[in-house]
Amino acid sequence: MILVGGKIGDIQQSVISHLQLNTRLCVMNLVEAMANNWNIPADLEREVRKRDRACVYCGNEFLSHKESAKASASWEHIINDASIITRENICLCCRGCNASKGQKKLSDWLLTNYCKERGIAADTVAPIIKQAIENGQ
Repeated sequence: MILVGGKIGDIQQSVISHLQLNTRLCVMNLVEAMANNWNIPADLEREVRKRDRACVYCGNEFLSHKESAKASASWEHIINDASIITRENICLCCRGCNASKGQKKLSDWLLTNYCKERGIAADTVAPIIKQAIENGQ
């Protein structure tokens, strides 16, 4: 072993510090990966948050929960099955649309007075919803 201006103890301390840092980073990544109540992986959550900047149904911008509970963002499973956690089934919508849709099939919900009164239709929704409609939802 060749040491230049250092001691074996310095190298050992450096290795220990490196291992401790890596351990902390792994724990932080694990916590981040399970940061939501729907078991949506962190990378998928980031992708969906980047894609869905407004409600995928009504198109309204999200507000903070303090500004308006109904206009704040909520997780939506397009197909009402919480076990389907894919980019095609997970989206963000306002709480008002989410509460109105509930467990209804998307095509049925689009026919409700809620949607009619707000101008929500198959041709006005976000591309991710149009894709679901094309796939029979």
